[in-house]
Amino acid sequence: MELSKILNREMEAAFAAAGFDASYGRVTVSNRPDLCEYQCNGAMAAAKAYHSAPIGIAEKVAGALKESHIFSQAEAVKPGFINLTLSPVFLAEYAEEMAAADRFGLEATEKKKIVVDYGGPNVAKPLHIGHLRTAIIGDSVKRILRFAGNEVTGDIHLGDWGLQFGQIIEQLKDEKPELPYFDPAFEGPYPEEAPFTLSELERIYPAASARSKTDEEFLKRAHERTYLLQHEDPATKALWDHIMKISIADEKRLYDRLDVHFELWNGESDAAPYVPEVVRTVKEKGLARLSDGALVVDVAEESDKREVPPCIILKSDGAALYQTTDLGTLIMRMQTLDPDVIIYVTDKRQELHFTQVFRTAKKAGIVRPETELIHIGYGTMNGKDGKPFKTRSGGVMRLESLIAEIEDAVREKMKERYEDAEMDEETVKCVGLAAIKYGDLSNQASKDYNFDIDRFASFEGNTGPYIQYTIVRIRSILRKAEEDLSGRPDFRPISEDGGKVKDLFRAIAGFQDMFLTAAKELAPHRICAYIYQLSDCFNSFYHDTAVLKEEDPGKRRAYLKLLQLTERLLLVCCGLLGFDAPERM
Repeated sequence: MELSKILNREMEAAFAAAGFDASYGRVTVSNRPDLCEYQCNGAMAAAKAYHSAPIGIAEKVAGALKESHIFSQAEAVKPGFINLTLSPVFLAEYAEEMAAADRFGLEATEKKKIVVDYGGPNVAKPLHIGHLRTAIIGDSVKRILRFAGNEVTGDIHLGDWGLQFGQIIEQLKDEKPELPYFDPAFEGPYPEEAPFTLSELERIYPAASARSKTDEEFLKRAHERTYLLQHEDPATKALWDHIMKISIADEKRLYDRLDVHFELWNGESDAAPYVPEVVRTVKEKGLARLSDGALVVDVAEESDKREVPPCIILKSDGAALYQTTDLGTLIMRMQTLDPDVIIYVTDKRQELHFTQVFRTAKKAGIVRPETELIHIGYGTMNGKDGKPFKTRSGGVMRLESLIAEIEDAVREKMKERYEDAEMDEETVKCVGLAAIKYGDLSNQASKDYNFDIDRFASFEGNTGPYIQYTIVRIRSILRKAEEDLSGRPDFRPISEDGGKVKDLFRAIAGFQDMFLTAAKELAPHRICAYIYQLSDCFNSFYHDTAVLKEEDPGKRRAYLKLLQLTERLLLVCCGLLGFDAPERM
């Protein structure tokens, strides 16, 4: 059971034993850690109901806790607070149970089928830093929900449909008109090899996009080519397949470097066949109306504190929009996966878009009434100076360049720390990944933050490398101990050591409450805060305790088992954030 539940039950029983309603027995972490570890303010609320002085109630409840195995001290203080200190023996026993139990005693929550939609890159463009947060946050949320016992599917939702392909193909036609794709007399089959490289494609895309803004004739051709694509023209489809194959191969390579993975590589093209069903559904339900020639659905509600415009289903020229393809994607997901929950991880500036889509989906019956639709809107990643993150030349930084810069910073810091050590590039990559992911995830997702490469790559402070270094330190001690640590731990020999030992036990005991909160709030930053606290508690304990020099065999083994449990917890939490720890640093 979570520590919070155990403490609340003990306090509820004390209130009942003292003759008061048990519901007043709620325990919270103390806001005065210099006085106590936990506190209960229930006597203050009970005073009104029982027409009694709160200090008198507090004293009676504290008296009922004198024989408590869980609290070593319960003190009533004016005007009616109950200050609580946990029993070190209870904490040691709780840690023993965690160490012996599968998943540290965490029981699977209600198992749900969940889809997490994250990634969302446009095909034919290199990944840039704008793709970082959705990938890292989405992947961590997926890992957390799986650990909670849910069946979770990650979908990248590629931007693989639309005008950009018409632009690219028409630009390619002007540059290479001799290709068979542009010969009306060619009967196929079309070549299996793409007629362009990835680097050529990366040049063609921006060139075509820029040209569309100034060349009306070219833009008209791009629209016509897009129409051909959407109506399965063989030559256009063959070129689209080449673009997709080359782009996705490169995207997979970069996502692999981030250790971010997707079960589904669906995109807007997969939703396109469902667009007619979206249109038909909103019309049959009587939800659609015409507004300046466009087909829209009104989604505003009386409780709205700001204006929520209608959801546009079709533009006046009959073209579908992002809202339409997102609704089509919902139809596809309900038919193929039938999820209980669908979570979208995107920039928070898309909040209005998802409000419109979610309300339309509910009104039209595209999803079940009980289906949860959730949008995690993340803030902006800025540079060290608080301004949008750019390259030195002022352009948008490619994701691959950001990874390289972080790895360079880690490499330099490792050289400073270990002058004579041979540089292990796998370790550099492992530490670099932790620096990136922890640096991002330690911030609440909805908030903007500054990406400070030097600070995030540091081996000290609230950083990924610091957490990794703590794990490596524990492993080093365990290796030097050369002791068989199999079997259930016995923490009795160190249960009353107090001080740093008790602090470490308390940090360990907070795992379940922390994880359940992180899973409920879809908040990886909760896990970051926990492992930073746990690492700090361990390092304080390590500096205060001569583990390997301990002469008492029972205490020495208990210390080593405590280290082993701490390492396991840290590794599991790092895994939930999406990184590991190297063997040595």
